[in-house]
Amino acid sequence: LALRFGNRLFEQLWNAAGIEHIQITVAETVGLEGRGGFYDEAGALRDMVQNHMLQLLALVAMEPPAHFNSTEVRDEKVKVLRSLRPIDRATAATHSVIGQYGAGVVRGASVPGYVEELGRPSGTETFVALKTYIDNWRWKGVPFYLRTGKRLANRQSEVFIQLRHVPHSIFESGGASVQPNKLIIRLQPEENIRLLVMAKEPGLDRDGIRLREVPLDLSLTNAFAGVRRRIAYERLLLDFIEGDPTLFVRRDEVEAQWKWIDAIRDGWASGQMRPQAYAAGTWGPPAAKALIKRDGADWHD
Repeated sequence: LALRFGNRLFEQLWNAAGIEHIQITVAETVGLEGRGGFYDEAGALRDMVQNHMLQLLALVAMEPPAHFNSTEVRDEKVKVLRSLRPIDRATAATHSVIGQYGAGVVRGASVPGYVEELGRPSGTETFVALKTYIDNWRWKGVPFYLRTGKRLANRQSEVFIQLRHVPHSIFESGGASVQPNKLIIRLQPEENIRLLVMAKEPGLDRDGIRLREVPLDLSLTNAFAGVRRRIAYERLLLDFIEGDPTLFVRRDEVEAQWKWIDAIRDGWASGQMRPQAYAAGTWGPPAAKALIKRDGADWHD
């Protein structure tokens, strides 16, 4: 919220006119970690997408509240959740991918597959990739891609925002390629904000101007090195004690999230969709890459 509403630089472009697509990734390298009984009943969709990822999406896409308080922030979040285009029986097969990890190698260590860890056969998904839209004025036509899973290649939580191409490149005659700007908001393992911009390579330019994509990096860990950083649950417990519900999910938010999630599960059941296998230590089943590749984009790994 501070990045969006505390900096005019970003808010001016934060809409369908400025943004081509948005990716939200929450990737884990761990497996069941002793949570087999719960996880096998929930799966990745209900364990991660229903709460963590939809809350991230709502914060990214919400309209600016008049004031920063619990009521107005949550009012704007629920508007986004209610505007999510359903992934239902008609679109589940084309707008979602589910997977289950098999044996593989994660960070140099061999790990068993999901059913080996669980100790019994299971059709529970450990990976989900989704494509959806927010049907409102600000985001009309902008695809949102969500991806989460266990035993993936890296542990990371991030929001990747690709802006639209410049309307006209003045450098094409010289053979220079202009890439669209990209904003990467990394939440885990360390908080970092990276803006990828085009810059001119040094030289005499006798064969035309050469451009290169370069990063502008802001490490929040370094920027606030002298400030004590609170872990997530520590902050929540303090807010609870002090009676500040801003970071807590309100009932109407929960209802909107579950309505959207239940439509997806119904679509999977109706289409008899089953998790596709992927090796531990990879980025999920190949169909997840195809989901975004069909739109001419790639996941930011």
